[in-house]
Amino acid sequence: MQPDQAVINTWSSAAPFWEKHREIIRQMFALVTQALVEDGLIGSRHAVLDIATGPGDPALSVAALVGPEGKVFGIDPVPEMVAAARRATDHLGFRNAQFDVAFADHLPFPADTFDAVVSRFGVMFFPSPVDAVCEMLRVLKPGRKLALAVWHFAERNPFHYTLQRVIERYVDLPAPATDAPDAFRFASPGKLLDVLGEAGAMAPSERLLQFTIQAQLSVEDYWALRCEMSEKLREKIATLSREQSAEVKRQSLEALRGYSTDRGMSFPAEVLIVSGTKSRPA
Repeated sequence: MQPDQAVINTWSSAAPFWEKHREIIRQMFALVTQALVEDGLIGSRHAVLDIATGPGDPALSVAALVGPEGKVFGIDPVPEMVAAARRATDHLGFRNAQFDVAFADHLPFPADTFDAVVSRFGVMFFPSPVDAVCEMLRVLKPGRKLALAVWHFAERNPFHYTLQRVIERYVDLPAPATDAPDAFRFASPGKLLDVLGEAGAMAPSERLLQFTIQAQLSVEDYWALRCEMSEKLREKIATLSREQSAEVKRQSLEALRGYSTDRGMSFPAEVLIVSGTKSRPA
């Protein structure tokens, strides 16, 4: 089941900005990548698949870890994201990373190929998460692990809710339909764990990762970053009058100053790391 074309179009529009801010985004979520590496038991010389890689991370971070004798494949359904990831690969000089357009529930790899499969903030947007996890298990080597990162509740993540709460004063933001693709689709503990169990993962586990999102940006630059990263946010602001837009920005900057430090922006954050193992042959 391929993603809705409207969803792909949304991410296509955001791709230039994710490429522009790729290094900042990598730094902001480095601790999430580290957690995926730990729970996926990723090490030197491993072959790793990164699903919904975006402009190439965490794939390229993992490529540095597995070394020249390892291999990392990154896939994404958005061609513009894959093109950005390839440009980053060339720029950074990686020879052990490859990127292709592909869908999570139809992976173009033989069975028993990878030592680990990871996805950072991707599974929330999959049309059929169970089918996608089944595919992840298919391409994993027996006894190896997949590890997925999803956002915990919105109210625990001011990275998201600070601007959301300001926008809500001016734009009606209906709650997404049950199980619709959304950043907080798997925020409830146990929900993604059940998906892994239904797909046949062995010993599925879940842990809460509490960390700090750091961005060496001013309040103004962070506002610009978030507006550019989120096509939905830009669309909402575009519906406002010039006066309302100015007021939204003023209120947003005021709210964001509460997270500004002498080292840039700093947000407490909570993410669920959910992992499981492929069964070994009987």
